[in-house]
Amino acid sequence: MADIKLFYHEGGRIKVSRSLDFLKKTPIENFLWIDLHDVDDEVEDQLEDFLKIYIQEEEEMEEIEMSSRFIETADTLVVNSHFLLPNFELENVSFIMKNDILVTVHSEDLSSFNETTKKLSTNPRNYPTGYHVMVAIMEMRVEKDADLIEDIIDKITVLSDTLRDADEGVLMDITELQEQIMQVRQNIIEKQRALSNLLRCELMPTELYSKLTIVLRDVTSLIEHTKFSFERLNNMQEIFMGLINVEQNKIIKIFTIVSVIFMPPTLIASIFGQNIPNMPFTSNPSGFWISIGLMFAFSGVILLYFKHKHWL
Repeated sequence: MADIKLFYHEGGRIKVSRSLDFLKKTPIENFLWIDLHDVDDEVEDQLEDFLKIYIQEEEEMEEIEMSSRFIETADTLVVNSHFLLPNFELENVSFIMKNDILVTVHSEDLSSFNETTKKLSTNPRNYPTGYHVMVAIMEMRVEKDADLIEDIIDKITVLSDTLRDADEGVLMDITELQEQIMQVRQNIIEKQRALSNLLRCELMPTELYSKLTIVLRDVTSLIEHTKFSFERLNNMQEIFMGLINVEQNKIIKIFTIVSVIFMPPTLIASIFGQNIPNMPFTSNPSGFWISIGLMFAFSGVILLYFKHKHWL
């Protein structure tokens, strides 16, 4: 659902409007943050003309090169980033800073934005400029990434406890968790690069450097967590494949033992089954039972030998 939110200062509080006409009637210096959620091109064009900014197209926001994802001019700062959705799909988010006003552009409803909105209403003094809002959104996004990692770690723990009794479907679960942890890691590394660039940005207020440094330290810690989790998944995968090999070897061992046990009876049956004159025991009324006894005797000797060697 398309939505536009205009956050502005009034009477020591931060209020919200959803009217572009209100933007044109209110002094521009009162505004703090303009959030564009899946708005149409007409709204973007009006904002571009009024704020003298350029809102990038979706294709430009998806550019991989860092030169396209972080742009700094004399009075404007543009940061393009990916935010992970709960289903691990990526949402393109664009941050545009000019004249201390933050403009954000995104298509999906993002929980990190909603949480930041709550912070604005409870602590308005902590957000004098759009830069403070942008850092708060980044900080909240890192917290959401940390929650994703914790959820994955919980799934890994549950999967690890049931690894021995699991079937082949567990291999698909491990692969899926590996893919998820790699997506989180890639997303966090992108945040690390963005935060590093913000620390070097000349437009960034100096009082935010300490907070950016703390968030950057948290990001580094999360990268280590993702590395450990991925290694743990690799280890689980190797253990699972080892367990499968052990089970397969047991099955092959059983088939081998059964085959060896039945080889002597098969040989005896083949010999006495030949239609050759003067074959021993053929004229004896007990010949049939003698051949059966020989079969059981040889099979018993082989079983005793396997038992002695601890192969059974």
